[in-house]
Parts: sequence; structure tokens; C-alpha cells
Amino acid sequence: MTFAQRFEEIRTGFERPFWIANITEIFERLAYYGAFASLALYLQEKLSFSTEQTGTLTGIFGGMVWFLAIFGGAAADRLGFRRALSVAYLILAAAYFLIGSIGASWLAPVRNAMPLGIFVGIILVLPALGISLVKPCVVGTTARASKENVRSIGYSIYYTMVNIGGAAGPLYASWAHRQLGVENVYRVGALSVFAMFFVVLLFFREPRKPGDAPPPSIAQVVRNFCVVLGNYKLVMPAVVVALGLRIAMWIRPEWNVPWWIWAGLLAIALAGISRFMWFLVIFTGYWVVFWQQYISLPGYIHQFINSSADVEQILVTDGLTVICLTVLVNLATRKVPAFAAVIIGTLVTSLAWVILALRPTIWGAILSLFVLALGEITQSPRYYEYISRLAPEGQQGTYMGFAFLPIGIGSLIGGWFGGTLVHHFGEVLHEPAMIWWTVTGVGIVTAAMLWVYDRFTRTGGAPKSVA
Repeated sequence: MTFAQRFEEIRTGFERPFWIANITEIFERLAYYGAFASLALYLQEKLSFSTEQTGTLTGIFGGMVWFLAIFGGAAADRLGFRRALSVAYLILAAAYFLIGSIGASWLAPVRNAMPLGIFVGIILVLPALGISLVKPCVVGTTARASKENVRSIGYSIYYTMVNIGGAAGPLYASWAHRQLGVENVYRVGALSVFAMFFVVLLFFREPRKPGDAPPPSIAQVVRNFCVVLGNYKLVMPAVVVALGLRIAMWIRPEWNVPWWIWAGLLAIALAGISRFMWFLVIFTGYWVVFWQQYISLPGYIHQFINSSADVEQILVTDGLTVICLTVLVNLATRKVPAFAAVIIGTLVTSLAWVILALRPTIWGAILSLFVLALGEITQSPRYYEYISRLAPEGQQGTYMGFAFLPIGIGSLIGGWFGGTLVHHFGEVLHEPAMIWWTVTGVGIVTAAMLWVYDRFTRTGGAPKSVA
């Protein structure tokens, strides 16, 4: 097939909703990663939260998206993609505007009616409500509005759009932070997604294909979650109690829960989860390591390297590397078995932070993020490939739907973990390099546990049943 024929195939292979949905995805990702890039500095330097509180709140912002996305797909199917996208962009516009207005005088009555941490935490959850609707709509539109012969290209275009937005987000955040003030990073983001509301209303039409499967109900999604979880009657009470205790400690910081209670709750939860959930729990360690670029790195650079450094521009490194090198790295690792690639990617991402520990400079941070991105590129596509083969026959869709849980759990745990490390090693012991040695240690342990897990769940090179 000539280049001209291939170009014509691509030009005619996608319906208009495909292009509209994917273009709006650029702006959704731009707003999200711009907000994430500035969040730690906004919370710590503008709103005067401690490093520990900043870590926890940043982790909530990054983590809740991936939990709510489990149910977002069912909601989007029920609403229809056009209606769901419209609602999502309205929610996002309001949410980002509220984040940028946390310190505004007109919010003072509500802000003063509760602890500031609770108030900010509630507002930081709001973007997740919108994003959890956007993602399934864009992916679903890619499936419905593309012909079979170009569908794989359609997903590549979607992935590219996501990374363009991911790289552009910190750039716009850098400009808005320097020119307009950090709170206006969020107001500019609100304007960008609000514009997408009108784009959807004016140009997007509901994509339909004959033979579409009926959408799952929320109840079915909950049942699927219980299947994936394992013994949910044992696991869920332990999780609910742990969350209740964590919220209580957030409201009443003077309270202290003995370590053995946390250990007991963890043991109960781990005793009841399925083998598949064991894999997801272990792989959470990768995301604890990965998310430190947004949770710990911004404050670390300002506190221990250069207080006037343009952190948002530094954070462009990851997205830009992914855009430029994804194809090359995937070609270089295509013959590596999927699980081995996941382990290698975990090790590479983890060891990236050693560079910053040894060279605490701006260029050391940039090089660390470059190597971190190489690890991300190595493991990410192979991770989903592995899960698709890990799932029992007939349950691939359910298992793939929960494959992103480690991203959310890793952000929530990583927020608390990163804030604790910066406070303990940076502010108390004045040994900031230990932050990154500890983060690297978590990644190495994660890779080792993945290797052990693989040894116990493989039979002749193929995964055992994991239900």
C-alpha cells in the first residue's frame, strides 16, 4: 500500500465524532496536567499547607480520577457520549475555577465553616467527577467512530493526543504561574475545558454502531468489582474501617492510631483479595514511585535546589519524552516478554531517582524525569497486554476495566508517603537525598515482588487462573 493510499484510508476511516472527541481530549489533559504540575506549589506556598498535608492533598487530586473512572464508563453509556461529555466539561470548568478560588473572599463563609484541609480536599475531588466521564467517552467514540481497518491507528492517535496534552499542560501552567499568578493556572484551565463544552454541543454527534452491546448498569459494575476483588465480605469492612480512621485523623490531627491496628487491617484485606488483586496491589508500588514527580519533586526543587526554578517547565520532560520515544522504545522491546518488560520498566523508573539523589541540580531533575519516562514507555503498553492474558476466559473486559486501580491507589498512598519523606528527611533530618533513595528502594522492592509473583503464578510460561 502506497503512502497516498494509506493516507486516504486514514482520512476516510474516521467519522467526525472521532476527531472532535480526541481534540477535546487534548484540552482536558492540558488542564489536568497543568493543574497537577502547579498543585504542590499552590498548596504549600500560596495556601500555606505543610509538606505532609500538601502530599496527601496532591495524592487525592491524582488518585480519585482512577477510582471514579470504574463507574464513569457505565454512567457515560447510560447518558450517551454527547450528553456525558457536555456534563463532564461543565463539571471540570466549575471544579478548576473553584480550585483557583480557594483563597477568594467570596468563598470565605464556606471555607471558614470547616477545617481548611477538609474544604480543599472536597474541592480537589471535583475534577475527578468530570474526568471519569471524559475518558470512557473518548475511548468509546474511538471504537465506534472508526472503521475496523484503521481502529488500531485510532487508538494510537488517542494515545498521542493524551501525551500532547500531558506535555503542553505544564508549559501553559508555567506561563500562567509566571504571568498571572499560580491560582490563575486553574482559571485558565477552567476556560479551556469550558470552551470544549461548546465544541461538543456544536460539533459532536452521538456515534452509533449496529450491534452495540447494551451498556452495563452501575449494579453490574459493582458486581464485577466484587468478582475482581476476591472475598469482598472480608476485604471491604477492613478497607472501610481504614478509610474511616484516616478521615478521622485528618479531622482531628491530635488523634493517633497504633501501628498494630493498621497492620491488622492490612493483613485482613490482603488475606481476602484474589491473585489478580495481589498483582494490582504489588504494582501500586510503581505508581507510588512515578507520581513523586508531581507530589514531592516541585517542593523539593524549591526548598533544596532553587527557590525560583520554573518547576512546571521541568515537568514537561516526561510528556515530551513519551511523545518522542514511544515508537522507538516499543520497537526495541517488542521481543521482550510482557511481564519482563513490566519489571524492567519498574526498575528503570525507580533507578531514575538515583540521578537526582546524586546530582541535586535542575539538570539532575530533568535527567531523572527523562529516565523515568523511558521506564514508563517500557512498561505501560506491556502492562495492559499482560493483564489481557492474565484474565480468565470471558472476563477480559472486567479485568481490563480495573487495570488502572494501581494508578489511583499509588497516587493516594504516594501523596501521604511523599509528604512524609519530604518532612522527615528534608525538614527534620536535613538529608534530602534520602527522599530519593527511599523512593528508589520502594521501586526495587516492587520489581522484586513482581518477579516473585510471576514465579508463583506461571505454569510453563503462561499465567495460571487468577480468580
